[in-house]
Amino acid sequence: MRFSDTVPARAARPVLTTFLLATVLGGCASLQAPVLPPAAEIAAIPTLQRTFHEAIDLSGRLSLRYEQNGAPQALDGKFAWNQTATGAHITLQTPFGQTLATIDVTPQASVLMQSGQPPRSEANVDALTANALGWPLPIAGLRNWLQGFATDARGAPYVARADAIGDAAFVNTADGWLIHYTVWEGAESAGGGARPRRIDLQRLTSQAGNVVLRIVLDTWQPR
Repeated sequence: MRFSDTVPARAARPVLTTFLLATVLGGCASLQAPVLPPAAEIAAIPTLQRTFHEAIDLSGRLSLRYEQNGAPQALDGKFAWNQTATGAHITLQTPFGQTLATIDVTPQASVLMQSGQPPRSEANVDALTANALGWPLPIAGLRNWLQGFATDARGAPYVARADAIGDAAFVNTADGWLIHYTVWEGAESAGGGARPRRIDLQRLTSQAGNVVLRIVLDTWQPR
């Protein structure tokens, strides 16, 4: 399945909006900084200059494709990700900027706020989303993946590069996600100062079939 280079703006759909609210912002697993390669290994890689920012503000667009009862489904929207060393505050919006829900993440738990509904709290976001709606949304992993860091299926640290080609541009995670850093901001610098612009994630599930999530990062502001 292919998507266009930009996330299309679509009219809000009540059913999809309800679905999006219930799943994307659940509880949250512990958010941890990535395990980075030793400094000597990073220094040995030509032109690689990547820093993990414990505190950073990100915003962008997301596009989701999945299956429900064998029928293809689609969701599109905007998000804001405000991260600190110990947690995060996430806002989910419609394509037109209407706030649908917010979530506050702490080391102890996450609290979801939706208009007209009581707060929901859960310790593990990945388990909550899988149990509630039957498809996974890796909020815990995105803390690292949005900045180009991951841990692969063998437990080895992975640092994304703007100049990577072939298999080096992909990483498989231990929980079954295939991550592809397809577009970079400042890619002409071949890794020096470049940051991820578009990230494609894919996972085959028993509940929601082939789940494909694309994230486009529009703003990037370390603090």
